[in-house]
Amino acid sequence: MRKHVFAGSFLAAFTLATPALANTPDKAPPHQKWSFEGATGTYDKASLQRGFLVYDHVCASCHGMRSLTYRDLEGIGLSDQAITDLAHSKQIPGPVGISGMPTMRPGLPDDHFRSPFPNDAAAAAVMGGVAPPDQSRLAAVHPGGADWLYAFLTGYRMPPPADAPIVPGKFYNDWAEGHMIGMPPPLMNGAIQYPDGTPATVEQQAKDITTFLVWAADPHRNERHHIGKEVLAYLAVLLVLAIAWKRKIWKNLKSHG
Repeated sequence: MRKHVFAGSFLAAFTLATPALANTPDKAPPHQKWSFEGATGTYDKASLQRGFLVYDHVCASCHGMRSLTYRDLEGIGLSDQAITDLAHSKQIPGPVGISGMPTMRPGLPDDHFRSPFPNDAAAAAVMGGVAPPDQSRLAAVHPGGADWLYAFLTGYRMPPPADAPIVPGKFYNDWAEGHMIGMPPPLMNGAIQYPDGTPATVEQQAKDITTFLVWAADPHRNERHHIGKEVLAYLAVLLVLAIAWKRKIWKNLKSHG
C-alpha cells in the first residue's frame, strides 16, 4: 500500500506541477552540483543505481519508461545476472491464450520496462482523468531540467509557513503555482533502504532519482564525453607535432639562409 501511495504522489507531483511551473517563468530553480554537468561530466553509477531503486519502488507503479529496456540498465552498472533477475521478477503481457484471454509471462532482459497500465485510457481512468506521463524523456523536455526536478521534490514544506493559506486537501510546495498542490510529498525520509548504506533522506532520494531520470533521457552521455576527451587528446598531440615540425623546418631554413 505504501508503495502505491508514494507512486501516486510522484505522479501527481509531475503531472500537476508541470503546467504550474510554466506559469512562473520568473523563478529559476536553484542550481545544484551534478556529476554529469559540463563538457567533461560523467554519471555517478552509484547514484544511478540508487535512483533506479527509487524509480522502481516509488514511481514505477504509475509511470512507465517506454524508451528503456531492462538490458539498458547495463549503462548504470547492473550485471547481466542482476538484469535477468530483475526482468524475470516483472510480469509482462504475453500472447493471447487458447481461451482467448490475455496471458502474462516473466520479463526478459530485452523487454521494455513494464508499463503500469495497459493503455493511457486505463491510466487516466484510475488516476483521476490524467494519464501518468512517461518518464523516459522528462528530464530533457521539462524547463529547468535536473535543477527543477530536484527543487520540486524537495520543495514541500511541512508544516507550511505561518503566512501560507490553509486549504483543505492541499500541501505547500515552493514550486507549485500559488505554492499549493493537491498531492502529498512523494518522498519520505527512510521510505526505502539503499543497499550501499547511503542514508535515504528526501534530499538524497531526490538527487538520485533526478540523476537516473537525466540518464534515462541521455544514456550515452558518458560515452560521448569519453570520445570527446580522446578527440581532444588526439588534437593536442597533433598540435604538438605540428609545432615541432614547424620549428624543425624554420631551423633548417635558417641554417641554410
